[in-house]
Amino acid sequence: MAMVNQITSGNFSFTDTSIEGVKVVDVKSYGDSRGYFMETYKRSDFIVGGIDCEFVQDNQSASTRGVLRGLHFQIEHPQSKLVRVVQGRVFDVCVDLRPGSKTYGKWEGVILSAENHRQFFIPRGFAHGFLVLSDYAVFCYKCDDIYHPNDEGGLMWNDPDIAIEWPTFDGDDTLDASKLVLSDKDMRHPHLADLKL
Repeated sequence: MAMVNQITSGNFSFTDTSIEGVKVVDVKSYGDSRGYFMETYKRSDFIVGGIDCEFVQDNQSASTRGVLRGLHFQIEHPQSKLVRVVQGRVFDVCVDLRPGSKTYGKWEGVILSAENHRQFFIPRGFAHGFLVLSDYAVFCYKCDDIYHPNDEGGLMWNDPDIAIEWPTFDGDDTLDASKLVLSDKDMRHPHLADLKL
């Protein structure tokens, strides 16, 4: 991931990626022998960092090693998302689906873990997914629109035209697709070339 510009405000550092609008958010934590404390979101600092969203829904999911969720988006009601991991480790990824974007069909990905406290901001107009790399992971995200169950869209996770570089599991040289766990729906999404938006 090529990160370029960085802004720090309060306990947050906001780093641009190679795709306009997609940002990595690093969070300062304060710890001692008892544990740690950190802010995970503060609207005024996020506005300084270039993220001016009114988040209206928080979601949380838990998954086991090898679960790949995605690539998902809403068609008529797109969502911006601020994602983080509170237990375990995942590879989180987004794909630009904004019509007319100079980075249409390009992807960005980042490792999110309970240890690095890193967050990933994905603007509206992107497909999103993640792969669980740890034995178990708890994944949390804020959205700036509610979930509309009849508005789901999807994109094939291994589309060669997008060529996401999914990480391998410990000890593997290549990603063994037989170790992945996908829903029936996620195995049937269209490729980018067949996507009708």
